[in-house]
Amino acid sequence: MSDAERTAARHTPVLRERIVELLAPALEAPGAVLVDATLGMGGHAEALLAACPAARVIGIDRDPQALSLAGERLAPFGDRFTGVRAVYDEIGEVLADEGVSTVAAVLFDLGVSSLQLDEADRGFAYAQDAPLDMRMSQDAGRTAADVLNTYDERELERVLREYGEERFARRIAREVVARREQLPFERSADLVELLRRAIPAASQRTGGHPGKRTFQALRIEVNGELDAWRAALPAAIAALGVGGRIAVLSYHSLEDRITKQALAAGARSTTPPDLPVELPEHAPYLRLLTRGAETADPTETETNPRATPARLRAAERIRATEEPRP
Repeated sequence: MSDAERTAARHTPVLRERIVELLAPALEAPGAVLVDATLGMGGHAEALLAACPAARVIGIDRDPQALSLAGERLAPFGDRFTGVRAVYDEIGEVLADEGVSTVAAVLFDLGVSSLQLDEADRGFAYAQDAPLDMRMSQDAGRTAADVLNTYDERELERVLREYGEERFARRIAREVVARREQLPFERSADLVELLRRAIPAASQRTGGHPGKRTFQALRIEVNGELDAWRAALPAAIAALGVGGRIAVLSYHSLEDRITKQALAAGARSTTPPDLPVELPEHAPYLRLLTRGAETADPTETETNPRATPARLRAAERIRATEEPRP
């Protein structure tokens, strides 16, 4: 089995066929550009390149290992694929560097990638003991251990409550501060052990693994994911040409809320309600392509459990704007 085949076997893209169905109509013209802003191991990009033979893909990822694996997987498509190491909120700079002014489609598959979950030494998975790293790009920035060992109790509580939606955030933060005074956190097993003690047994029986919410919160904090997403989404919409489409897969309620609000704002007229006619400059500039958030069907979630929390929203640009509106 080749490296590309091994990569494909490790990675099942979430809602792949639906993503192709939503974005392919915008990718029919020769040279149409799709930005896969969260390339990962390239599963969605591969499906779209195969389905849209006239299109090319610019794939963005901050993880050099992901870029390398995706590059091998997508090598059969030749110069129709370009990989760029960047964070997705740098989409404007990436397109400028590539000499691209507008694009036909943008895809975001947010959250942690299959590669990062499967690599035990990255520290993303609470089921495997590993150094508490959780950086998507391992050559810069603070680690999850740094957060646990240096944030004060109130800030730890905020991170756990806001990003992990953890009911027991205050109790966990207090336990973390008490434990680190004796011994700093270094490995994920140490944190999981603390969480098993801090979270009531009844909640563990009904709420899944006790590390689920805390590990999610730490990952979001370490990688600045929500701040990056707040900047990336309007930049991606601004890059779409008329007829261009955007699709977003979210796995966290805060990500999905930001997506919902931005797409809904673009699909809503801002003409003052007391005017008898709609002003062209206030007309909607987006058309929603999904009714609410779509989810994976039971067949997919049974074979690919990572699809279970996924929420898909998509929209089409229907008119040009002078500048991106908030």
